[in-house]
Amino acid sequence: MIGEIIAIGNELTSGRILNSTSYFAASHLYAAGHEIAAMATIGDEPQMIGKALRESIERADFVVVTGGLGPTSDDMTNAAVADALNLPTILYPEIFDKIKQSQSFKEMPSLEKLAWLPSGAEILKPGDKIAGYLLVYHEKPIFFLPGVPHQMRELMLDRVIPRLASWGGNNISLVKQKVFKVFGLPESMLQEMLADLEKSNQQLRIGYYPNAAEVHISLTVRGKTHEQTEAQFSQGESAIRKILGCCIYTDDGDTLEAIVGRSLKEQNRTLALAESCTGGLVAHHITLIAGSSDYFLGGIVAYANRIKEEILHVRTDTLEKFGAVSRETAGEMAVGARKITGADLGLAITGIAGPGGGSPEKPVGTVCFAVAGREKTLPFQFHFTGNRNTVQTKAAMTGLDLLRRHLHGLDFLDSGW
Repeated sequence: MIGEIIAIGNELTSGRILNSTSYFAASHLYAAGHEIAAMATIGDEPQMIGKALRESIERADFVVVTGGLGPTSDDMTNAAVADALNLPTILYPEIFDKIKQSQSFKEMPSLEKLAWLPSGAEILKPGDKIAGYLLVYHEKPIFFLPGVPHQMRELMLDRVIPRLASWGGNNISLVKQKVFKVFGLPESMLQEMLADLEKSNQQLRIGYYPNAAEVHISLTVRGKTHEQTEAQFSQGESAIRKILGCCIYTDDGDTLEAIVGRSLKEQNRTLALAESCTGGLVAHHITLIAGSSDYFLGGIVAYANRIKEEILHVRTDTLEKFGAVSRETAGEMAVGARKITGADLGLAITGIAGPGGGSPEKPVGTVCFAVAGREKTLPFQFHFTGNRNTVQTKAAMTGLDLLRRHLHGLDFLDSGW
């Protein structure tokens, strides 16, 4: 079935609160085999609420509305719905009795408002004061759920999805979906690499979602039978893995720092960092993981050349001949960090984050890296695009990815992006 979601509340349209309810509803409805054609966010304005609802009813097979069901003056959903659909509001005694039993009613008589619903409303959870309800209008189900996230989630899972399953009959597809996190390849290149796969199999739906310094790729397959869905999905997943190879770093929601940390722990190895242009950003990511003290010994933010020389023991000749932003300097920084901490691995980053400081030979976005082990040091140079914050983020995440590849024995990236 094709549905639409309407989220109501000035707290959403003003940006004071993140609209997590629409995201939750859409993801779970989609997983249940429904398609969400549109999502709208409306302020506490009755006319706009009514207009949005009427338009959604015309287009969709079902509608989910969240928010605006509370007792305060700005909770206008019930009145707006009754007016838009030309329905009277009536008092539901079973809800009112439940409300009167609560201590809150003695302090807030306005809670009676929760029991006044549009005529024909079916309470989704009888005996509970959460006033979620279902209206059937022109044979289409409209679900009204509270905007409080935990209340909304409970009704969505326990009431809405089961009701839609019986309502939809044979119109619901089986859906299988997986999200691959990809690092080191821009969205445009990924689309080009997967274009032939998309054209060759119309059953596959591939989505591209840039997320900071990486791209998330979703693979979705819909089928009428379990066997058909599984077969198509398996073919699509195998093809994507073959095309993208080790640029896929996870499909289970892991982060780069979690993967690096787990690998270090499993291999009983320790890590030290030497950061310049990233200013400690890699150390921040590494220490986001609980238990990182098992493998992370420490980091040095060596911004000035004097610090690179005096603490990390980068040679003056190296800085004068190759410059602070060079593979050679990065290599000596990584070795220095490893030796002074006694770590098994050292990672160094030095670059030009911008907006100034670049030159024709080393433009803004030039960043050099090195991974130093006990036996050899591997240097790299990349060029990143974007503003200062973007360059720093890409550099930090690239450093983590270089560690991942080194620890897993994978091929390394050979260009910037």
